[in-house]
Amino acid sequence: MTMPGTPADPLAETQVAFDSVAADYDGPSGNNALIQQLRAQTIAAVTRYVMPGSRLLDLGCGTGIDAETLARRGYHVTATDWSAEMVRRTEQRAAAADLGERLQARHLGIHEIGQLPAGAFDAAYSDLGPLNCVPDLDQAARELALIIRPGGLLIASVIGRLCPWELALFAARGNWARARLRFAPGPVAVPLNGHTVWTRYFSPGEFEAVFRQAGFRRVEQRGLSVFVPPPYMDVFAARHTRLIAALARLDQTMGGWPVLRGWGDHFLIVLQRKA
Repeated sequence: MTMPGTPADPLAETQVAFDSVAADYDGPSGNNALIQQLRAQTIAAVTRYVMPGSRLLDLGCGTGIDAETLARRGYHVTATDWSAEMVRRTEQRAAAADLGERLQARHLGIHEIGQLPAGAFDAAYSDLGPLNCVPDLDQAARELALIIRPGGLLIASVIGRLCPWELALFAARGNWARARLRFAPGPVAVPLNGHTVWTRYFSPGEFEAVFRQAGFRRVEQRGLSVFVPPPYMDVFAARHTRLIAALARLDQTMGGWPVLRGWGDHFLIVLQRKA
């Protein structure tokens, strides 16, 4: 369902925004050092829970960095994205890496995954918030329950509501509207390269409840970038590398603790489809 205040076609606006940055998305805007730390957490969860050789679905693959990493490790990855330009970059990456059948890219939005065969995947993963851009998460959850085999997994890095750094940063500036942005009940307009990405923020409980209704159960949850600043603070991070390294160790140690596992720029959640 499209929420009040969104345009007639938020998917089209979001698609244009990501098409516009695809050529440079392997650089600072899409893969700076802070983003690489977030990526590593998702990759680690996939390799911890899913055996090499398994069939993986990448939801919102971007330029295919994660898909290539996992294909190189022996997984069979179908990489999907709503941005045609991102898919083109993924195809180029796969060809350059000579990954053959282990990495296939498809121009397919998360809202279209019902087109894929039932039970075709052992697991799906989504890194850095593509599921935040889906207009109808309930529908996406139901369709994922069809295309992931019984007992299979969804591993998702989701943009959360409670980011301590963001709250502190914008509260200190007196920008209360920006500090409250993640607590909006529906989609909000997030600028990207002069365009708009329509984004809906979730608490872990909100996100899990949608997938529980679709027949999933939670296996693991942890906060990501609880102590480390969010990726848009990459200039600050580059100037304070020792501090960031220390904060990253705190994230690793404490990100899974009760209460803290619901905080962070993102949260990582592992859900299993019930048999």
